[in-house]
Amino acid sequence: MLRIRSVEPLDDHWIRLRLTNGDVVERNVRDLLHGPVFEPLRTDYRAFQRARVRWGTVVWPGRLDLDPDVLIWNGPAPADPTVQPQPRLTLRRPLAVAEVG
Repeated sequence: MLRIRSVEPLDDHWIRLRLTNGDVVERNVRDLLHGPVFEPLRTDYRAFQRARVRWGTVVWPGRLDLDPDVLIWNGPAPADPTVQPQPRLTLRRPLAVAEVG
């Protein structure tokens, strides 16, 4: 069973997940933070950055967590155990152009 080994909070409610098989995926979880219980994570980025891994999924203080299959697969895990989650690469800053002088 594929689970989350580590989490790194990124900008704009993105998280980088390292999985138990060594793969790394990035997910935007903003749309998963529904309801008043998740209000602090939506409105206070410092609270969002307190994400940790426990029991194979991402958790935050206040006993908040998200389903690991949704985080890994964007939904239920596929029936085929050989399928791997799709990684997502995002650039957060434009690359600097070296000046030639």
